[in-house]
Amino acid sequence: MQHARVDIAIFGGGIAGLWALARLRQVGFSAVLFESNALGGVQSMASQGIIHGGAKYALSGNLTESARAIAEMPAIWKSCLRGEGELDLSAVKILSEHQYLWSTTSLVSRMAGFFAGKMMRSRMAQVAEGDRPKLFQHPGFHGTLYRLEEQVLDVSSLVRALSDQFGDHCYQLEDGQFRFDRGEDGSHLISVPDHDLNIEAKSLILAAGKGNTDLLRKLGRDRPAMQLRPLHMAITKGDLPDIHAHCLGSGSTPRITITSASMADGGRVWYLGGQIAESGVDCSPDELIDIAKRELAELLPWVDLTNTEWSTLRVDRAEPKTAGGMRPESCFLASDDGVLTVWPTKLAFAPRLAQEIVTSLEKDGVAPQQADMQGLDRLPKPDLAVPPWELT
Repeated sequence: MQHARVDIAIFGGGIAGLWALARLRQVGFSAVLFESNALGGVQSMASQGIIHGGAKYALSGNLTESARAIAEMPAIWKSCLRGEGELDLSAVKILSEHQYLWSTTSLVSRMAGFFAGKMMRSRMAQVAEGDRPKLFQHPGFHGTLYRLEEQVLDVSSLVRALSDQFGDHCYQLEDGQFRFDRGEDGSHLISVPDHDLNIEAKSLILAAGKGNTDLLRKLGRDRPAMQLRPLHMAITKGDLPDIHAHCLGSGSTPRITITSASMADGGRVWYLGGQIAESGVDCSPDELIDIAKRELAELLPWVDLTNTEWSTLRVDRAEPKTAGGMRPESCFLASDDGVLTVWPTKLAFAPRLAQEIVTSLEKDGVAPQQADMQGLDRLPKPDLAVPPWELT
């Protein structure tokens, strides 16, 4: 039986786990990451790649705690994307430097009121008619358009950039291949019988999203509790214009959020989130597609969808359980006896969560020690996940 020893074992290869791996190794920990399927995970790859800065969360007309919590994230990401921040993400493809927020004519007055606050004025600006992107230059558009200074990233290239730098420390470990135990000194033992391998870790980080519940159960725990907030995303492919935009609705969630990406065949995909994805949870795929077609026909009637292909994707957003099932205000970390259970709750919170992990380990007195990586090379390397629309 081969015995390996590391400081930190991370479970979950989404953006949160990969960012944590990078930061922990930067500060001297011998951290390794285990992923049961493919790097990029499930929830990360199903995201729309938006680096939120809080505008979306203030659509109720008030600056919410969510908006305040996430406000500093775009600057951190932009620094990394320039290759000047805590991580070098200069190889990541930026799909758009900003997004747009548009209103129908019936909601123009509400839009004006929403942007009256100083904080919101500093992050967006009304777009003059001559400066509008092509999609909104059509004479059929009669609303108001604002530009949001929030980037949209190609999540696949983000995963690839992190994997290129830290993939040597990532391993595939399927759910049924291992069990947990405790060493005499209180360390955590990860036993992998199929590979004749034991891995000793001073701390475990559970960053597996929906999979955290099963990992906690393996550890004999049932806390912290998790909740799932499902989405049902509509996807359409074809000869479509490039757009990254939210349509303001009557509630606190955008009526529809559209992000787009290029396809290998030269076409484009539109990935539809927002209220349509939340209310579409109870719909069948055909029902949701019909709703999406009607929404786009009403909001963007000049866009020809005649020859587009349609599909849908169900996504479970895994989060810490909250009173009433409300969306958490920020990322989440709970530390208990050498086990850190984390949920980023949003892609944009990955840097904050990683820093909270480092701070928590320091507070608990966990310091880098001599590692022994022998035997870890017995484990296979995980592949990189692909965008969901490439699978439909």
